[in-house]
Amino acid sequence: MKKLSILVASIFMLTACVDSLDDYNVDTKKATAVPEVTLFSNALKGLIDDVTTPSVNTNNFRLYVQQWSTTQYLDEPRYNLTARTIPQSFWQAIYRDVIADIKESRRILNLNTLVSAESKANQLAQLEITEVYAWSILVNTFGNIPYTQAMDPTNPLPVYDDAKTVYYSLLDRLDASLVTINSTGTGFGAGDLIYKGDMTKWKKFGNSLKLKLALVIADSDATKAKALAAAAAPNVFTSNADKAAFAYVSTPPNYNPVAQNLNILFSSRQDYVISSVFADKLNTLKDPRRPVYFTPTAPDTYVGGAYGFLNSYSDFSHPGTKIIDPTLEGLFMDYSEVEFDLAEAVERGFITGSAEAHYNAAITASITYWASQGSLTTGPADAAAYLAQPAVAYTTATGDWKQKIGTQKWIALYNRGYEAWVEWRRLDFPKLSPPTGGNAPAGLAIPLRIIYPINEQTLNPGSWSAAGTAIGGDLPSTKLWWDKL
Repeated sequence: MKKLSILVASIFMLTACVDSLDDYNVDTKKATAVPEVTLFSNALKGLIDDVTTPSVNTNNFRLYVQQWSTTQYLDEPRYNLTARTIPQSFWQAIYRDVIADIKESRRILNLNTLVSAESKANQLAQLEITEVYAWSILVNTFGNIPYTQAMDPTNPLPVYDDAKTVYYSLLDRLDASLVTINSTGTGFGAGDLIYKGDMTKWKKFGNSLKLKLALVIADSDATKAKALAAAAAPNVFTSNADKAAFAYVSTPPNYNPVAQNLNILFSSRQDYVISSVFADKLNTLKDPRRPVYFTPTAPDTYVGGAYGFLNSYSDFSHPGTKIIDPTLEGLFMDYSEVEFDLAEAVERGFITGSAEAHYNAAITASITYWASQGSLTTGPADAAAYLAQPAVAYTTATGDWKQKIGTQKWIALYNRGYEAWVEWRRLDFPKLSPPTGGNAPAGLAIPLRIIYPINEQTLNPGSWSAAGTAIGGDLPSTKLWWDKL
């Protein structure tokens, strides 16, 4: 009886502080409600990680544009998209880790009655610009995608929307968000991991994105592209200080994912060397960015490995010390690419001005940016000397404007493989060839899109099949609707 009394007393003491036994299922160390700003911050980090990581399971675009090559794995530089779950990883990361967080952040923000109308408008604009960026990556990677029926937990079988329709919707959404940015309210502040709530810079970022997205459709709808570019151009980035950059820190989990994969502090892997295609071009041009882009094999000597073939790690240049620095910022967009876009807009007759001046400003911005990272000594002088070379100068460099801008943009977008891949498909320069000869399989072709994830084939087969038929086949060789040349 005494033991029974002690047991009853113990149970009473254990339950006296809770209303229900269900309370024992609550993890008191994990939040059950997340504020909108936290979800926004998480979406920004998820998005920049996705486009920055060199993980072979997610992002092989540095290989597709032949900036890097591999040492022991050949599936990726030979475009095998099924040996790993590459399409699934990239697709899922954007939908689940970025767009879902933005959607939930927007829902919570709209319910928040403590935020002024002006501040809510600014914060909704930040969410919308980021979401448009994320959707543009999906639609420019896969083609038709789930959009109007996406992110609905009650609909496990969403239809795929026409890629062009999605793209035009994104342009409309971007325009609508830009006009709501105001100087009266505040942005997300410290939770804004790009600009810390500076809405003036968010407006520049949004307009720079608008210019970029306009040029993607320039070969398929010049009239619309011209109107968008002309409206955006006066309001874009004007210096390196405007760049949309994510500040990584020195320790996991918030370090640069390149360091996670390549830095000896965090990984013993030696999977990548610089491609000879890229290194040879920069060597020919005596490019001053080589000391930061690459490690030398001997003093002032940079050697690239064979693209698409096995390479000994110790024999070739690797991604440079700054490139694998865990604190190297991730770039959503920089001033250099905006100036290249302006040069292109002039050449297309979308805006007035000097294409040469914008081209020079783009190259100068890239070189001075890397100088500011502490890796080069005299950025402006290096840029001037580089531009003085006949092979670089706008009036004497080889080819038409697409070749001149495309080649130099490819160089400036080093370590930003996804963006370089988009620009290569748009401008068709530089001319890149798949691996041939030796043990390379015949008929290789650089992907023009990424195939749909295997999960879509198995879990949403009707919509997947219809989407593949609509775009001309779920193949890496299928051109997207805007890729006309």
